[in-house]
Amino acid sequence: MPIAVKLDDLLHDRRMTLTELADRVGMTLANLSILKTGKARAIRFSTLDAICEALSCQPGDILQFESEQQNASDRPRRAKEAQANERPAERESNEKIFK
Repeated sequence: MPIAVKLDDLLHDRRMTLTELADRVGMTLANLSILKTGKARAIRFSTLDAICEALSCQPGDILQFESEQQNASDRPRRAKEAQANERPAERESNEKIFK
């Protein structure tokens, strides 16, 4: 998808957990997780407004346009980053699933 969600980077920069953001914004952890992983198909302006207020940022800090070529060239790097961020138990279960 050409729109990337950089919520994870903002949370890391502000040393805030997704759970803490969910409490501040009044969203469920599950819905914020869907947004953070880039699986959301849409976002309401009121939700974007609440997230921006909680993180003291602008919508452009959360959302970024990426061309299809950029997405294709970044896939291997993003897969490595995702694997590095997995907990050991998750990595083991994922390895069993994909073997």
